[in-house]
Amino acid sequence: MGRITILRDFIGIIKDKASQSKAALLSDPKTLSLHLALLRATTHDPFTPPDPRHLATLLASGHTSRATVSTAIEILMDRLQTTRDAYVAIKCLITVHHIIKRGSFILQDQLSVYPFNGGRNYLKLSNFRDNTPLLTWELSYWVRWYALYLENLLQTSRVLGFFLSSASSSVDKNEEEEEKVSSLINSQLLKAINSLGNLIEQISRMPNSLHTNGNILVDEVLGMVGEDYLASANEVSIRVSEFKERLSCLSVFESVELGFALKRLEDCKERLSALGQMRNVLVETVWGSISEMKDQVGNNELYGGEGRLMVMESSKNKVSESSRYGSEF
Repeated sequence: MGRITILRDFIGIIKDKASQSKAALLSDPKTLSLHLALLRATTHDPFTPPDPRHLATLLASGHTSRATVSTAIEILMDRLQTTRDAYVAIKCLITVHHIIKRGSFILQDQLSVYPFNGGRNYLKLSNFRDNTPLLTWELSYWVRWYALYLENLLQTSRVLGFFLSSASSSVDKNEEEEEKVSSLINSQLLKAINSLGNLIEQISRMPNSLHTNGNILVDEVLGMVGEDYLASANEVSIRVSEFKERLSCLSVFESVELGFALKRLEDCKERLSALGQMRNVLVETVWGSISEMKDQVGNNELYGGEGRLMVMESSKNKVSESSRYGSEF
């Protein structure tokens, strides 16, 4: 196994040098430095995450022209979707995550609309697998999970109207966000809390494989996802507080949908608590408010006795039919 790993690392070094040489020969001189920075940030080296200097070069491209930014995203996605190496793939995904968190508006915008002809699963890693050796085979689980997580993060950001956990959505804007949330109609609030639920549910499905414990790339992912988790919990808290103010005004169907959304969130709590990286005292307060709100919603659904329950039963088919068209993604 040791010889195989050494040989793989040596081949990876050769591939990195070949890729950089090819880029130097074939790339547009205007974007050459950008292309090389991306290749150097996403090498086959299993022991180093993307170098902050190369990430800075890529992020700086967001302050140039839209054409240059578009090229940067295309280069990144091409590398991500053509590699069969788990280390390269996860470094590309870390780079995507940095764009979401720290990129300029133009860079984030070009990422969010890629591919430009639309479509789901645009990271195209649902079947990714690097079979040898054992570590990269297990790291493949992380690549598939992380790609799906980032897709959920982008979808949730579209629903919220801003990039979650990005520099442009700092805690200082909490009061502004609370004002915005208070102006939304119930259906918009429900859509947001369902989307946040999807994101938190995906976090709770994080792989837990023995051989990747302590892996520097996995630790990098855990740190960034942990920040997103705190940000998403904060957004859930804001919306739960708003629903508390509106509880008496919710319709039967809105109460039922909110109850399901809160129950789904609460189901994630145990799985997330088992992940030491996701534990946080502030988040425990949010879980408490979710549980309290779920109980209040349950009482609200039953208020009015059998007459209200009969309305719910007679409208059951309508709820089922409308739910098929509830998502824009």
